[in-house]
Amino acid sequence: MNYLQPILEAQSDAKALEGLYREARRQGATAAFAEAMQSAFAQLPNNLLLAAWRYRLEEDDQGATTGSARKWRHALWISLISGVLFWALADLDHQQVLAHIPTLILAWAPISAIFVMTFLALSTGRHFARAGLLAAGAAAAFGYVYFLAPQLGNQTYREHYLDLAAGHLPLIAWATVGGFLLWRATDVDNGVRNRFAFLIKSLEIMITGGLFVMAGGAFTGITIGMFEALGIQLSAPVIRILVGGGAGVIPVLAVVAMYDPDAPPMAQAFAHGLSGLIATLMRLLLPLTLLVGLIYVAFIPFNFMQPFLDRDVLAIYNVMLFAVMALLIGVTPVHGSGLSPQLERWLRRTLLAVAVLALLVSLYATAAIVYRIAGGGFTPNRLTVLGWNLVNMAILGYLLFKQRQTPEAHWVTAMHQVISWGANLYVAWGVAVIVLLPWLF
Repeated sequence: MNYLQPILEAQSDAKALEGLYREARRQGATAAFAEAMQSAFAQLPNNLLLAAWRYRLEEDDQGATTGSARKWRHALWISLISGVLFWALADLDHQQVLAHIPTLILAWAPISAIFVMTFLALSTGRHFARAGLLAAGAAAAFGYVYFLAPQLGNQTYREHYLDLAAGHLPLIAWATVGGFLLWRATDVDNGVRNRFAFLIKSLEIMITGGLFVMAGGAFTGITIGMFEALGIQLSAPVIRILVGGGAGVIPVLAVVAMYDPDAPPMAQAFAHGLSGLIATLMRLLLPLTLLVGLIYVAFIPFNFMQPFLDRDVLAIYNVMLFAVMALLIGVTPVHGSGLSPQLERWLRRTLLAVAVLALLVSLYATAAIVYRIAGGGFTPNRLTVLGWNLVNMAILGYLLFKQRQTPEAHWVTAMHQVISWGANLYVAWGVAVIVLLPWLF
């Protein structure tokens, strides 16, 4: 939103200016409001009300800068401790569970969640008991897998369980961070909006972490190459510092780069900077996804039995479904879309078309899983994948039903409700896989 014209229209109305400022804070657009206020004061330098607002915002900005420096100091030393722990666990020759999977592969997400919650608590100076309780929960999830897996009788099943746990522990760890941030979001409307905003910020932080990983990978490769050019082979502990230790510092740094611990999720910045760029890129991907999906569905009849007979093809289908679910979340606006009514209408229509295609493909993939179960019985992998397909189908079906029942003017609110409900399903099935799977086979 462009705040300059509304500020100029309310130049002598203190109540209206305060309302504009509160709306900007709610939408995470205080920087845009402050910039517009500076422009308005430049046009009307004799307006005392605008002058007062200008100096008030300058003081707020100075305070925010000081607070930001403090948060970065906390983040740096916390991330360094995390990096040391990652480095210690990155000794893949010795730190392994059942000689099958590196301990770090199981532990990285719970460790990251614990250090992220530590950073959030220290940055705000409160909620230490909450952070401790949820950190214990993340550690307990890891401990449950780590100590239970060796007790399982069949070696093949033990390995399958560890592989599945490695993929589901990050979901549990993410849920503990969400529990920390959403602890007090009890109001129904604000709770839904906060949960959805947390999901969007989670996507942004993961993308930011991916950028950090690429930068760290490039730095590590260049460093190793430079020393090899001199005939120097870096030792394994040094490489572990670069790879393991470097990976350990990324989670906390990605959080501090994208999240303000002093504001609830729905009051975070979404429309500007990297957040705005990510939202724009996802919206550009949406029509491309629809086009590719239509072409792909048209080719299914010519290769109908492939996912029924080839588990690798079926695995690709399920990975694609998770990617589509993430895309549907990413293109949904948190507050306002910033688009014209016509473009927003097309955004909704394209989103619904992609959801329909995803539901069709999910039904097709579920049929393939049921076929494989009928032919070879239940296995841990088949049960897990069947559950995830049913969860995704439930979310997509509810999304389409809710959008059909909701007036177009309120489609964003309906999306928030469905996605917030779906996030609870994701966490519930993730916990079920970790906790119940060892006792079902």
